Amino acid sequence: MTPLLDAHDLRVTFPGRGFRARPTEVLHGVSLNVAAGETLGLVGESGSGKTTIGRAVLGLVAPSGGRISFDGKDITHLRGAARRALARDIQVVFQDPYGSLNPSLTIGDILSEPLIVQGTGAVAARARIAELLDQVGLPRDAAARLPREFSGGQRQRVAIARALAPEPKLVVCDEPVSALDLSTQARVLDLFIDIQRRTGVAYLFISHDLAVIRHVSHRVTVLYRGDIVETGPADTVTSTPGHSYTQRLLLAAPVSDPMEQRRRRAERHRLAAQAETA
Repeated sequence: MTPLLDAHDLRVTFPGRGFRARPTEVLHGVSLNVAAGETLGLVGESGSGKTTIGRAVLGLVAPSGGRISFDGKDITHLRGAARRALARDIQVVFQDPYGSLNPSLTIGDILSEPLIVQGTGAVAARARIAELLDQVGLPRDAAARLPREFSGGQRQRVAIARALAPEPKLVVCDEPVSALDLSTQARVLDLFIDIQRRTGVAYLFISHDLAVIRHVSHRVTVLYRGDIVETGPADTVTSTPGHSYTQRLLLAAPVSDPMEQRRRRAERHRLAAQAETA
């Protein structure tokens, strides 16, 4: 069965900073895939290259090598109208819900933008906006309000609704809950899961937090310094990881017991020191 998204031997190189500086390859031949209706969790520390993968899928950075296929079609170097047309099927939810919403537009205007691009009429657009607000658990009168009138969690629900407006097949979720408090995180993650069950949308879910990834993912891919070091079922990778780097990520997750937290910190430092000398 052909995966919905397939990245093969993906490489991304950024120019060096300064005169005569050498280019830096930040992805070293990464291969991954996402099936229709599946969530692939992509996890790693800052600088691992996980966000670069998401940006390459969205066409925001140009791969220097490899191939990206979507729904059986090569999209590696799509530009212009072809890339804009693909936006109907591939959407994104960013980390900062307020920064990704135009503060001068009402929620109704924000949600209508992708619908207008599709050529949706005014009556159908109003009905779709009401449906979207209901999907993400916001009252219908939210359409007449501005983003600043909502909490962080509510604004992220608006961002999710906007991503769902064109009924995409895939949503790239780039750290979508890291700016939220823990209780709001849990509610938004449950919303992602509920929407997927109802619509069949697939997610490429990017996060530095293994606990978040475990909550939403079917499979997990672990990225370290531009290379995949481990991949497999979410339950396996997030409970009994095989790679020392994934073990360190697991030990970094906070726990309520101070003694256990101290033990985990010491073990994490031991594994890090071991990796440096390897």
